[in-house]
Amino acid sequence: MRSNPYNTRNYFCILPTMLNRPQKSSFIPRTVLLGLLLSVAFFRPAAAEVDDDLPPVQIKIFTNLQAVADTARARRLPILMMFAIEDCAYCQTVEEEFLKPMLRSGDYQNRVIIGEVRLDAGNRIRDFDGKMISVSNLALRYGAPVTPTVVFVSPEGKELSPKLIGMSTVYFYGGDLDNGIDQALEKMRPTNTAMRSSL
Repeated sequence: MRSNPYNTRNYFCILPTMLNRPQKSSFIPRTVLLGLLLSVAFFRPAAAEVDDDLPPVQIKIFTNLQAVADTARARRLPILMMFAIEDCAYCQTVEEEFLKPMLRSGDYQNRVIIGEVRLDAGNRIRDFDGKMISVSNLALRYGAPVTPTVVFVSPEGKELSPKLIGMSTVYFYGGDLDNGIDQALEKMRPTNTAMRSSL
């Protein structure tokens, strides 16, 4: 896991296939539960209402990495691949607060290809070389033990910049994503200065 200079906690969802502990039963009094439900109903963040006015956008679910790689290779773009599961609240935060706004803005259209790999049990995916593999094996290859984990890869599937494991804090996560994209894009499209210095 990357070091965090801001001394903030990392938030993530444990993959159910990688953690099989017996759960302790807990008892919550009905009055406390009712109070929690009412507080959620009356104190929803205002951002939820704003999102209703934004144009709908969907994050592509990757099922064929070979096809994604062909597109990325033709456009000389890196691939941002987020490992996620359906009921992961932190994955949804990354989707709604970062990935979807990035897609809506259009600013990333010529910088990166964005998509998700769903790690729900039983899924299989076509790998970069065209072979079918399990998504759990793909996650193991990229060191994604928890969700969300974001990796930045080349059309050949090689990691181009440090992965983001979990979500440290919303205040810095957008900058971390941009840094990862910038580093990956720099390796895909070296600048003239970098090319001259290597000669």
